[in-house]
Amino acid sequence: MNQEVTYVVGHKNPDTDSICSAIAYAHLRSQQGLAQVTPARAGDLNRQTEFVLEELGVPVPRLLVDVYPRVDDVVSKKVIIVDGNAPLSKALELFHQHSIRLLPVIDAERRPLGLLFLKKVSERFLIPRQAEEIRRVRTSLEALRQCLDATALHQAEDDFVEDLDLYVGAMASATFYEKISPCDPRGMILITGDRERILSQAVKVGVRILVVTGSLPVAPEIVEEGRRNGVTILSTPFDTATATWLARLSTPVRLLVGDDYQSVGLHEQLEDLRLKLLHTKDPGAVVLDEENKVVAVATKSNLLASSPVRLILVDHNELSQSVAGADKVKIAEVVDHHRLGNFHTDYPIRFINQPLGSTCTVVATLYQQAGIDPDPATAGLMLAGLLSDTVILKSPTTTEVDRELALWLGGLAGKDPHKFGQQIFSAGSDLAAYPSVRQLLLADFKEYQAGERNFGVGQVEVVSFHEFYEMQEDIAAGLAAIKEERGLDVAGLLVTDIVEGTSLLIAQGGKELPYLMGYPKLGTDLYELKGVLSRKKQLVPHLLKVLQG
Repeated sequence: MNQEVTYVVGHKNPDTDSICSAIAYAHLRSQQGLAQVTPARAGDLNRQTEFVLEELGVPVPRLLVDVYPRVDDVVSKKVIIVDGNAPLSKALELFHQHSIRLLPVIDAERRPLGLLFLKKVSERFLIPRQAEEIRRVRTSLEALRQCLDATALHQAEDDFVEDLDLYVGAMASATFYEKISPCDPRGMILITGDRERILSQAVKVGVRILVVTGSLPVAPEIVEEGRRNGVTILSTPFDTATATWLARLSTPVRLLVGDDYQSVGLHEQLEDLRLKLLHTKDPGAVVLDEENKVVAVATKSNLLASSPVRLILVDHNELSQSVAGADKVKIAEVVDHHRLGNFHTDYPIRFINQPLGSTCTVVATLYQQAGIDPDPATAGLMLAGLLSDTVILKSPTTTEVDRELALWLGGLAGKDPHKFGQQIFSAGSDLAAYPSVRQLLLADFKEYQAGERNFGVGQVEVVSFHEFYEMQEDIAAGLAAIKEERGLDVAGLLVTDIVEGTSLLIAQGGKELPYLMGYPKLGTDLYELKGVLSRKKQLVPHLLKVLQG
């Protein structure tokens, strides 16, 4: 079972504000005493963010592919196991010692042979049936020896599993001889004390196994005759009654399990375990590692355990934009500056949403409220996120608070906001530097819902539209592919010239899109958005309105 951890994470396809606010807020909450809090990311970094982290000497946050609860999160690795060759008595001892109901049976390499269930074993061996069934014992010499804690005075033949009938020599020798005469002595386990005549008769007829109880002495001549007649002679410290009972429990446990047991991988999703246990009458499943070795047991009670993963969401509050599996774990806090989406919880949480230019601005105000000055690197991160989201304080989303905090953070970081902002945008403005058009389009791509229509819009900042025009056809084809594979009604890319303070929108949609768009059309699938810098505050509200109608 893993230790509890809280990840501070932004949205999928994270931008600079998303990454920087996650790191900065994780630092703040750690200083405020929140244990095991760590920044994370829900996607790959864009080149602008890579530049910021490298410039400030800050390590890249951990990548969360998903946060679905895993089997590993809810099971204990302190598993009790039993070797397949061990007698049933050993398994029953483990059941009792550890108060467990199921026991993995393993081979020499710790790989599973099956699951032993206490209820099934009890029904089979402890509930009286016909005398013939009670007498029958399926065992091996080694399993019987272990079960009786016996010493072999003589061992005949190799060790193998066989079906034997259990007899007790607790009668007069004449009566005993009459009793066993019709029986095959080679299919017999005889348990007796120091009854010399019975011992002599047993080795003379050649019983398969002779068990002498109480560690009582056996005459050398009886041992010798047993050797000649192929009789295995065991000496056990137990009395006759106990030895008889234990002999019935000497069956190797590997013979009591089948291959129809349920198993689950240690790193499989908890939902996979749930489905497996719902479709079986067994109370649990064996948990395997990457080498198919037994590491734990999972029962239905594990399904009730909560995931050790907690999330603090920054720069978004819609689950559609969150890391996969966010709806399956506890969301402890939200720190954002976007519109409210479909987020809801079953319990009260800390929810901070301010109409500021960036989430980094919001986090910076929280530092001030806490009376904590961030270190230079953390201040630089918040300044970078602020400048990126406000397009160096030019975006209409920029507030006086953003401007004031840009100066405060710049002083703490030793950075001139204007010069640092130009460096940030220069680092991310080369469209051709992206490994592929697809990566360019998805680097900062967000999806939204407008009534019955779904649309997605990415955004890139450039210092000139020249390079965009050279790539326009490839970008249009890439958007068409994304629209198709994600089932979107509209897929677009907002290309923002931070020098001129204006944007172009290239969008793929239905035939009615040009009539709905409401922006001047410059060419096929291309629209002019004069003065538009903010996707959040200017473009998305407009698209929500026109597409919902």
